[in-house]
Amino acid sequence: MICKSNPDQSKAGPKRLWASISAGILLGLTTGFVGAGGGFMIVPALIFLLGVPIRMAIGTSLLIIALKSLLGFAADAVVLDGIQWGLLLKFIIAATIGIAVGVRLNQLIPAEKLKVGFGWMVLAVGIGIVVQEFS
Repeated sequence: MICKSNPDQSKAGPKRLWASISAGILLGLTTGFVGAGGGFMIVPALIFLLGVPIRMAIGTSLLIIALKSLLGFAADAVVLDGIQWGLLLKFIIAATIGIAVGVRLNQLIPAEKLKVGFGWMVLAVGIGIVVQEFS
């Protein structure tokens, strides 16, 4: 993702359906096992395995993460008594502001630059995780 790429935009029909199902299961298992990483794994899978344009891949990834988070929160809310609703509300407000700023920046930055920036961010996060785990 750091270098320029042209994902195959021609994938369609049954191949795309099975690729979508396979990628979804693999990513679901991986992120469920690791407990994190959905955002930076879903976007490249959508782009390179399914040929989804970067902007649509980012939006789709955010929707998937939001739904997974909602399900996880609902399950925890049933089991846990100590949800800090005030902190949750502050976080939601801050995240909403961040989304508004991100949407505006998305309109200003060309898609190719988004791909390159996303690639460097994933690399930096990966290095940070490795360093943290081994220190």
